[in-house]
Amino acid sequence: MTVPPSAFQALRTEIARIEAGRRVPSGVLPFGLEPMDRRLPCGGLTLGALHEVAGGGDGAVNGAAAALFAAGIAARTPGPVLWCVTRPDLFAPALEQAGLSSNRVIYAEAGDEAGLLAAFEDGLRHGGFGAVVGEVARLSMTASRRLQLVAEESGSMGLAVRRWRRQAEAAEFGQPTAAATRWRVTALPSAPLPVAGVGRPRWFVELIRCRAGDCADFELEACDETGRLALPAHLVDRPIETPAWAGLAVA
Repeated sequence: MTVPPSAFQALRTEIARIEAGRRVPSGVLPFGLEPMDRRLPCGGLTLGALHEVAGGGDGAVNGAAAALFAAGIAARTPGPVLWCVTRPDLFAPALEQAGLSSNRVIYAEAGDEAGLLAAFEDGLRHGGFGAVVGEVARLSMTASRRLQLVAEESGSMGLAVRRWRRQAEAAEFGQPTAAATRWRVTALPSAPLPVAGVGRPRWFVELIRCRAGDCADFELEACDETGRLALPAHLVDRPIETPAWAGLAVA
């Protein structure tokens, strides 16, 4: 007996409806770079989901690049942004340069990571934030699953910025989590200018996990004042995937 394709499609639709449950229908936030967005199943980052970002190593420079990458994403979401930290050293002018106005950010300082994860989860459950950012050193499968489920229910985007205090914590980034996407950002030298000054920062951005998608890596210019990434001039007319850089990233 041959089952018509329409029956399979109807079954898929019913399964999706059951899995959705009480979840709020979520949209997608594209990066605005076609070669990058086509690597993501829906053409961008799912809003009602948890996304994870880390620096390419355990140093401050790459950690700052990861935070600014997350800030650029949060800047392009609607509404206020909740940023949860355990250390009060977030530099607001840097977030402004990545497009995230200080007038939109609400800071929550927790005494430890357990308190931070609780604030992170409560912020996502609230549903009134465009994005909720949590700076965490460790993120277990259990904790990430809770954050992912709450994000799905509220429709808010969660951004877990992995911030290391010691080398052992950086090594834990290889452990699986429930995040819809996992990114690693490494600072690269900026392009030389014809005059004295410093050019626009550049990043090597790795998509190291994507649910229902493939891994990829990109050489990009850092977020501008609108939160937008850009292609370096020498890459505009060719694909931005640059596998040759892969050896530079520190696990």
